[in-house]
Amino acid sequence: MSNPRNGDTKPPCLPRNGLVKIPTQPNGLGSASITKGTPAVKNRLCQPSSVPAILSPALAHRSDLPIPSLASPLSLATLASVSSPPSASLVGLNTSEDSEQPSPERLPGSPSERQLAVDEKILNRLFWYFSACEKCVLAQVCKAWRRVLYQPKFWVGLTPVLHTKELYNILPGGEKEFVSLQGFAVRGFDGFCLVGVSDLDICEFIDNYPLSKKGVKSMSLKRSTITDAGLEVMLEQMQGVVRLELSGCNDFTEAGLWSSLNARITALSVSDCINVADDAIAAISQLLPNLTELNLQAYHVTDTALAYFTAKQGYTTHTLRLNSCWEITNHGVVNMVHSLPNLSVLSLSGCSKVTDDGVELVAENLRKLRSLDLSWCPRITDMALEYIACDLHKLEELVLDRCVRITDTGLSYLSTMSSLRSLYLRWCCQVQDFGLKHLLSMGSLRLLSLAGCPLLTTTGLSGLVQLQELEELELTNCPGATPELFKYFSQHLPCCMVIE
Repeated sequence: MSNPRNGDTKPPCLPRNGLVKIPTQPNGLGSASITKGTPAVKNRLCQPSSVPAILSPALAHRSDLPIPSLASPLSLATLASVSSPPSASLVGLNTSEDSEQPSPERLPGSPSERQLAVDEKILNRLFWYFSACEKCVLAQVCKAWRRVLYQPKFWVGLTPVLHTKELYNILPGGEKEFVSLQGFAVRGFDGFCLVGVSDLDICEFIDNYPLSKKGVKSMSLKRSTITDAGLEVMLEQMQGVVRLELSGCNDFTEAGLWSSLNARITALSVSDCINVADDAIAAISQLLPNLTELNLQAYHVTDTALAYFTAKQGYTTHTLRLNSCWEITNHGVVNMVHSLPNLSVLSLSGCSKVTDDGVELVAENLRKLRSLDLSWCPRITDMALEYIACDLHKLEELVLDRCVRITDTGLSYLSTMSSLRSLYLRWCCQVQDFGLKHLLSMGSLRLLSLAGCPLLTTTGLSGLVQLQELEELELTNCPGATPELFKYFSQHLPCCMVIE
């Protein structure tokens, strides 16, 4: 992917030893649904600075961050002119805290510029305007910059991603030594994502990370071989963990969940774990009375499991995502709406046996919903959209990707929803130009995705310029989206990001 500003290649979103942005929405543990968000959202997290000067215009208006008065702002290239070694890690896994770095006297420029470049008051204001990847590089310029940048306030909302082979240094004798995590502790990271780790790796992490006992609030284990014993030790030792994600971990069992889950956990995400079925949901319902969020992708969970939730969880749980739970039917939806009546976020993405009747149950009983995901539900028709429009008056986000039976009639029902801000219609193959006309009256709409809709023409799409409040429009793989149309949008929707 190229940078439209200068043709340079963008830095990767997830560099090795890099940092991953935790979504600001109540999206649990950072696990993004494939149906949520558009490429532009992801691109914006990875964009380098938008202007040569240090201060970004978008942030220059922040009243809470006073900007130092500089006669000639220093460019990023100037500030980082003392570059780090090519082999240096972005987050300092393999770099020594005491490694030799340029002193302020050795920085280029006149004495006044050098003094300005290490003024902590200025740096404390200045470094807010850089991305996480840029901060990692700037922290290697000199000790003064590292001292400022390693303050926890600059790393709030970021989670280090550590792969198993990056956790060890190979000594000359061939032995392995666990790396120093002191740099992470100084920055105060309270969440980690460990990839491909074993029980032993987790024990080593607990022993070597100074904040592991009480200071870590969120743990994510992906594609790991953690067993029941390892899971139990981790949750017993790491008493601060309240958010847990297990993805692609196939060595723990439902019995392990019964023995390890602790009542302090408020958010749990389990996906692609082959041993998870109804008994796992029973363990979750009985052992996690304070659960506020559950994200579940499990192919063997049935309708019975959705009746296990307790009255306590019915009061506290506001987010439920059931992704690709193929065995869930309308009977399961009945159990769910009666067990969890206070949901504000619900995903039934890939629950292919749910029909319009199931959506009717949702609309009639879950009036507090603000986000509903019905993507990849092939039995959903226009009738379901009528139920949604009639009853879900607080709904702000609706995802209908791959609902192939939705037509222009269904869009006419949605046009009455005054609160809807985000509408996803990716690959809805029956939507035509006439259906788009119904959307033109939706003044609240800020995000619209029509990617892959094959019947939309240039003429129909051009009418979207009437949605002057639109902030993001996705037209990827849309045959009617021509270069001339994008030029037309750039002139008549100047504040909208149009994704080709």
